[in-house]
Amino acid sequence: MVAISRQPSVIFMDEIDSIMSTRTTNENEASRRLKSEFLVQFDGVTSNSDGLVIVIGATNKPQELDDAVLRRLVKRIYIPLPDASVRRQLLKHRLKGKAFSLPDGDLERLVRDTEGYSGSDLQALCEEAAMMPIRELGANILSVKANQVRSLRYGDFQKAMTVIRPSLQKSKWEELEKWNQEFGAN
Repeated sequence: MVAISRQPSVIFMDEIDSIMSTRTTNENEASRRLKSEFLVQFDGVTSNSDGLVIVIGATNKPQELDDAVLRRLVKRIYIPLPDASVRRQLLKHRLKGKAFSLPDGDLERLVRDTEGYSGSDLQALCEEAAMMPIRELGANILSVKANQVRSLRYGDFQKAMTVIRPSLQKSKWEELEKWNQEFGAN
């Protein structure tokens, strides 16, 4: 395995639940073999006490992971939705620059309005809002210079929020919180 021969190594598997969900009796043979091989390889990578290989799995659905995977991923770190302070920082970062500056009062309203949004939701919201002044140009878009496009306003975000909604329902978030209480790292 490449990770062992190229130590120190990190193996990162995003959306690990897509291949390592709980095994079922209806599952096809290829899927069962894939999971079994993954578990064998995982054991091989992590069994060497001198080894410098770290395996990280990321998922939004930890409750769907196979128990054998959970036993091997002993450190489970829950990353919650960004709180108001983090949302403020993320929005400021995404909006830095003259054309994207908002008055502090509008920024604070936006922070309140985006409760329940993930980091990627906030990014999509900022991108959608940033398109509002450009869309207003219509056919004039070809003749207007970048510095002539109006600045972003709070209203642009209000319109964008009708299109970009939080990607995770509150009930799903509560389910993740509950799972973390039972299985997550302290």
